[in-house]
Amino acid sequence: MNTKHLLIIGCLTMPTHWACADDANPAANTVPAQATQAETISGKVAETMSTAGYTYVLVDTGSKKVWAAAVEFPIKVGDSVSFVATDPMENYHSKSLNRDFDQVYFTGGIAVGTESGSPALPKLPPGHPALPGKTASTLPPGHPSITGEVVPKKVELTGIKKADGGKTVQEIFADHSKLVGKPVSVRGKVVKYNAMILGKNWLHIQDGSGTVENRDNDLTVTTSTPAKLGDTVLVTGSVSLNKDFGANYKYAVILDDAKVVVE
Repeated sequence: MNTKHLLIIGCLTMPTHWACADDANPAANTVPAQATQAETISGKVAETMSTAGYTYVLVDTGSKKVWAAAVEFPIKVGDSVSFVATDPMENYHSKSLNRDFDQVYFTGGIAVGTESGSPALPKLPPGHPALPGKTASTLPPGHPSITGEVVPKKVELTGIKKADGGKTVQEIFADHSKLVGKPVSVRGKVVKYNAMILGKNWLHIQDGSGTVENRDNDLTVTTSTPAKLGDTVLVTGSVSLNKDFGANYKYAVILDDAKVVVE
């Protein structure tokens, strides 16, 4: 199976929103450059940001810097990455970021390097047939992402004890107008984590209180303390309202620059 066939299969199996969402459909905003022969670009992440379900990375190859974007994934400045570069979008405007890019490579997947420097390629989803010349466990370099390839681990929220003298996530949202500028403590589990975006670590924590429908079950926290998905954390910080960090990072309720203790 040649690269062309792999790319066609990848496009057919990509999630529907890849072709419909604002940032996922660059053709809606600009015209792609003339098709070029695929090449693998590797380097260090010099800048990164996530928005509208997608992650952008500025890759420093040592001789040039190029922007690439893929479905949202965890990444931080300094990580080694590689991706297959085809058909870059020239003069691309991201509505969600309100930012113009001279050039962006929209790719089905970006491989994040391990400490040894070899790319940590995404695993094949369960039941996916083996690919010619490859093991059944990994995609070949440059293979487009496959629907269902990454399934977020569900974080168990039962048994989380309320912080002594503190609030639940739902209570912070309910009393936000009274709590603005005041320090509060809340205990929860990390359900989403992004490191070093805009100079901060970003945690989304939940404790089982609130509901998705009322949008009071998930609290955003920024901190200098690292954490990981599933960690139980005790967070202490001041409540801020309508916080705008720029780059489309706007939050009605947030604990900014909070103290985080991983328990």
